[in-house]
Amino acid sequence: MSEVIKLKRAVSAIQIPFGTEVLLPQDTEIVINHSLGGSYTVTANDNMYRIDSQDADALGKTSLTFTLAENENSSLENKIWAVLRTCYDPEIPVNVVDLGLIYGVDLADGQENKYNVNVRMTLTAPGCGMGPIIAEDVKRKVLNLPEVGAVEITMVFDPPWDRSMMSEQAKLELGLL
Repeated sequence: MSEVIKLKRAVSAIQIPFGTEVLLPQDTEIVINHSLGGSYTVTANDNMYRIDSQDADALGKTSLTFTLAENENSSLENKIWAVLRTCYDPEIPVNVVDLGLIYGVDLADGQENKYNVNVRMTLTAPGCGMGPIIAEDVKRKVLNLPEVGAVEITMVFDPPWDRSMMSEQAKLELGLL
């Protein structure tokens, strides 16, 4: 569902798909395409942008917050996969796990009883300008888990991503089934 609004103040945004930071002026008319994973994907002047939740007030919205439901029996690996399902490619309203962008998660003992995590992931296209933003989102969210001390993102392009890697749910959401 999209919503048309005027920005309440100037706001920093990331232009999609280039990954370039821009400043959208106050009173710019925008369309909110979706709000997933702690950010807003909007359209203004025939361009698409990502606006972080911390700037939700510029949209007349409140910040989006994510909390992982605590389950004392849930393993760290399961928690990491749950967190990864809150990360989105801003162009595609499907999480990176269901898109098939996460190739694996490796855990190793770290310092101070915390784990070092390596997330092996890919992008829908190797030259994707949003790649660093998506990778940083993945890293930040996994690092927020209390059991995690360090996160490394390893970009993997072999095998190359294709639509067959998407979950059935993702294909259904995107109208590919």
